[in-house]
Amino acid sequence: MIPNPILKVLSSMRKHRVQCLLMGGQACVFYGAAEFSRDTNLAILADEGNLARLQAALDELHAKLIAVPNFNPAHLQKGHAIHFRCQHPEAIGMRVEVMSKMRGVDPFPDLWERRTTLETQDGTVCDLLSLPDLVLAKKPQRDKDWPMIRRLVEANYFENEASPNPDQIAFWFRELRTPVLLMDSARTWPDFAQSHSSARPLINLAISGDEAALAAALDREEQTERLRDRDYWQPLKHELEKMRMDL
Repeated sequence: MIPNPILKVLSSMRKHRVQCLLMGGQACVFYGAAEFSRDTNLAILADEGNLARLQAALDELHAKLIAVPNFNPAHLQKGHAIHFRCQHPEAIGMRVEVMSKMRGVDPFPDLWERRTTLETQDGTVCDLLSLPDLVLAKKPQRDKDWPMIRRLVEANYFENEASPNPDQIAFWFRELRTPVLLMDSARTWPDFAQSHSSARPLINLAISGDEAALAAALDREEQTERLRDRDYWQPLKHELEKMRMDL
């Protein structure tokens, strides 16, 4: 169940025609891999018109900036997140985080074309990052995100394994983090396994059925992604520190 404060944020964004996509923990709830979050995380189009519409939605939510950097298109285009807290009675205390650029994720227009659109029980319409894009966006250094990635892909696998389409099978070979399911997939769709093994060499271990070696390779893959994420964020963190010192 999606809490009412989040529905208020989403309905306000929809009302003001903000081009934005729900991501983070609340998107995981929609995709069947529940994650508790007090935040509403949004990917947004950072052009002048859309940012004006976003400001109108934030005004309706009585949302105030709560951290550096300030609400500036240049900060969004560099990859910074902008943080607000809502004071509207229907969303009191709800934190809204907006970003327009993320590591390893395509530009917003591409994300928008691939979006998932859902309707909640109360009729609120919500645009989400597609599941493959959400998985890419959730590959940071934080420990809690990696089990969530695993659950997201597993949920999609079990929901669709009986009659998957080629895009779904390709997604599983790119992102499955469960050794047994990767080995099962390699047996079920050997041609797909072979075609994806050059981009993700650990699939060769799934093909050979070496579960222990595959589990170790998945751990190494995770550690490599964590290091890449650390290197990506380091200069941005330095910028934030400077902004705080200049206040």
